[in-house]
Amino acid sequence: MNWKKFIAGMAVGFVAAYVVEAKRKQRMISSEKALSLAKAAFLQQAPISGSWIQTNPETYRKNNIVYTVYKGGVCRDHEQYEFVIDAYTGTIIETKPL
Repeated sequence: MNWKKFIAGMAVGFVAAYVVEAKRKQRMISSEKALSLAKAAFLQQAPISGSWIQTNPETYRKNNIVYTVYKGGVCRDHEQYEFVIDAYTGTIIETKPL
């Protein structure tokens, strides 16, 4: 095996992995957009009086699937809900009352 070709192949592989990871991070929606999507979903049921979201995405595992998510919550008159929303698609993965 020619070592020059091997090293060149490794370099191309590392560069490709770096570019793919950079593109993946660019597609992540902002936390503000995620909060807006979650509020729109909750508003379909009843008015909300307040909301919050963590601005840093984190790793979340559900049913042996790993997601990058934002966590947040909404308040109604006497109810509070926490939600987990996918940072790439804006899909609400889980909600639970507090």
